[in-house]
Amino acid sequence: MKKILPPDYKSKLSFVETEKGIKTIKDLMMTGLEASLDLLRVSAPMMVKGGQGINDDLNGVERKVTFEGLEASGEIVQSLAKWKRIALYKYDIKGLYTDMNAIRMDEVLDYCHSIYVDQWDWEKVITRQDRHLDHLIQTARTIYDIIVSIKEELCKLYPVLSYKMPDSLFVIDSQDLEDLYKDLPSKAREDKICQKYGAVFITSIGDNLKSGLPHDLRAADYDDWHLNGDLLVWDPVWQKSLELSSMGIRVDSKSLSKQLEALGQEDKKALYYHGLLLEDQLPLTMGGGIGQSRMCQCLLEKAHIGEVQSSIWDDETLRLCQKQKVLLL
Repeated sequence: MKKILPPDYKSKLSFVETEKGIKTIKDLMMTGLEASLDLLRVSAPMMVKGGQGINDDLNGVERKVTFEGLEASGEIVQSLAKWKRIALYKYDIKGLYTDMNAIRMDEVLDYCHSIYVDQWDWEKVITRQDRHLDHLIQTARTIYDIIVSIKEELCKLYPVLSYKMPDSLFVIDSQDLEDLYKDLPSKAREDKICQKYGAVFITSIGDNLKSGLPHDLRAADYDDWHLNGDLLVWDPVWQKSLELSSMGIRVDSKSLSKQLEALGQEDKKALYYHGLLLEDQLPLTMGGGIGQSRMCQCLLEKAHIGEVQSSIWDDETLRLCQKQKVLLL
């Protein structure tokens, strides 16, 4: 059964405080990304042309929302992992971030998943020498430091917010995590390590581990599976881990070919995006997405993502939230 609300949960903030808190988080995060990662804010599409390989396949299995228009079919974006790399090439700039708004029709709704997805999507040009895990980890720590500083500011504005985030980010490889908790599935491993350290960056996600299974699924054509990671924090409301960001050093032509072959997707090499990459026309980059509503939910100590974003929900969710007097936007 899906989890909707913890028993006896009550919001610590009023509707007005919540809306002001959301604005504070978004303002400070954008300022932090610009200053700490030297990124330029750019406009981003809500839709892209289908059949070009530009839309994100996420885990490789999710369906896209499609429509007919102009001279070709269109697709509502699922994320902008590949679009951003083309944008850096097209605009001839070194780094960007944007507000990404997407619809993921196959998302299983629960307290932290919605059909509507909003992220800060960011991307930076890197050198061949920067294509190593230490560079990614340092960037993850920079982003985490921004999040901690925002939480501290919120606690000053709203002292009722009592949870203090750890000062530092613990880093662990997905294989080391599996070795540590051999008898647990990957999600339970995430809960265990987050409970222990409070904030964790799990690296190298996508390739099979010793168990024969990946820590989590990843599409073959945006992150290098050995140079990526997920940033998770401990959720004090649910007493579970909560993923705030996924990021990675992007595939080059060599790792793209290898990962497409691993998933039996060599046919994608004929697509526009993949062709550019295989011909080494696109810059080497790193990038990621930071969940806007997820972060607001976490930092404002909310139980349900619908408390910080307006979406659509099933009747059971609406009924239970109304019963506990939890306001969904």
